[in-house]
Amino acid sequence: MAVIHRTTLSPTKLELLTAWLPARPWYAGSARPDLDRSGGFRLDDPQGEVGIELMVVTDTSGADPVAYFVPLTYRGAPLAGAEDALVGTTEHGVLGKRWVYDGAHDPVLAAQLFALLDGRAEPQAQSETDTPDPTVTHSSTGGPFGTVIAEATDTPEGTDLSVTGAILRLNRVLHPGGPLPEGTTGHVSGQWRTPEDAVVRGAFAVLRTA
Repeated sequence: MAVIHRTTLSPTKLELLTAWLPARPWYAGSARPDLDRSGGFRLDDPQGEVGIELMVVTDTSGADPVAYFVPLTYRGAPLAGAEDALVGTTEHGVLGKRWVYDGAHDPVLAAQLFALLDGRAEPQAQSETDTPDPTVTHSSTGGPFGTVIAEATDTPEGTDLSVTGAILRLNRVLHPGGPLPEGTTGHVSGQWRTPEDAVVRGAFAVLRTA
């Protein structure tokens, strides 16, 4: 169970993401992002070592706001071989120095995301300890996925997590509503707030057969 600490981060998550986002192939903006935290949820690491947050941030720097799905992991030490996935480091007021990673490239987050699709993990509230988040929905006709070792590939459309027989597309640029793509065998969906404070829903991730 992840414990949510009411403390400080320096730099903050949004400050780290402001510097990191523009270099992503799926980033749709052209200027320095102006980010707001818009939603998301958490998953628990069964080993209790890695913080897992699946965040939605909205960039209002352009003519139209754009919502991004940004899964993050928080670690107490560097993840070997994941230098390219490092978002940055921050000083946590309780836990000390934390290494923040693009969670799509962290095997702990990938395994728990597939466990969520299998029904073996439960989405947790983003800012509350030991509180399930019923607004996050998920289903899958694939699997069970068992022990997942996923290969992550970033594209202009999103990030693909490939496992034996299936591909999970993380929709980095979010769009509210609409049907799931043809051929979908599973999904993770949730809600976020627009700059006008409206609550909208959309697919965070879509599963298909490889």
